[in-house]
Amino acid sequence: MMNILLITLDQFRADCLGCAGHPIVQTPNLDRLAADGLRLARHYSQCAPCSPGRASLYTGLYQCNHRVVGNGTPLDARFDNIAMAGRRAGYAPTLFGYTDQSIDPRQADGPDDPRLEDYEQVLPGFDVGYRLGPARPDAWVQWLNAKGYTLPTDAMAAIATEADRHEDLSLSAFLTDKFIDWLGVQDRPWFAHLSQFRPHEPFAAAGRFGTMYDPDDMADPIVPAAERHPLHDGLMRHPLLKAPSDPNEMRRLRAQYLGMVSEADHQLGRVWDALEALGQWDNTLIIVTSDHGEQFGDHGLMQKLGFLKAASTFSVLCAIRVRARRAAALWTGLQRILIGFPRFARPWISPCQPSVTGFP
Repeated sequence: MMNILLITLDQFRADCLGCAGHPIVQTPNLDRLAADGLRLARHYSQCAPCSPGRASLYTGLYQCNHRVVGNGTPLDARFDNIAMAGRRAGYAPTLFGYTDQSIDPRQADGPDDPRLEDYEQVLPGFDVGYRLGPARPDAWVQWLNAKGYTLPTDAMAAIATEADRHEDLSLSAFLTDKFIDWLGVQDRPWFAHLSQFRPHEPFAAAGRFGTMYDPDDMADPIVPAAERHPLHDGLMRHPLLKAPSDPNEMRRLRAQYLGMVSEADHQLGRVWDALEALGQWDNTLIIVTSDHGEQFGDHGLMQKLGFLKAASTFSVLCAIRVRARRAAALWTGLQRILIGFPRFARPWISPCQPSVTGFP
């Protein structure tokens, strides 16, 4: 049995990779993975935002079938998923981070079950190696408090202070530490899901990555069309979704996003180094992908609720490595994120249920 490492980098645009031809961003560790494996150049998330996109990733279902239409929509526990398939194959799938899935209310212990209060619950089938999500960064905050740092009580406001400290103290670094510690004591083939929050906003890259890119070097986003769909106009008026009208502020946000991309890549490099030091690099199937992309100011929008053609909301990174290859492989055919589960399950873990989209 091979080790299996599924990594998600939240809100990661497909074009923000050095190996994808981006002229500025530095992603040496993702580039290395792609050079030693396979990169899917046209890999699309089935839906957005976080919970729906992840529901498709984990279950292999179209949104119309899994019916998770927004953050907080419950995921039906009857659906098969990647963790349960791994468990059937003899693994103990272990989560580091979060899966952004609400529990099926039929499994709740009555109406006062605290698991009904938010959507950062654990996907059925996963053991918890270390639970840490954007709405629940308490352990990271307490760790920083013990080091003498005072952070805001609001979770997103706390994460927005990452630029004030060294990158070794970031949320991603903290979770990477926990995963590497766990990795060092494994004595049998393992299956882990490392779910990192960055490069998701707030736009404040940790430590040196906050100044890694000059806003003056940032390209301008795609301007909105003169004639727009009413939904597009509505999104452009939303206070959280509209792009800044000040071009200098837009360039600043773009520079910070690229800094967050490079910091996420830096943490992956630490994982690659740990796998090599343990002699597990060539016996680990590694998949790196995202739940959705980032609009990045294109078409006048930020975040992930746009529907326009661009490397934005639905075009996400995907790189896969299975032992060393003689040369990098690039797949330019259309690839949907939901097809990954059945194709992944068939050769590496166990057959998925026939209800899964793309069942072989």
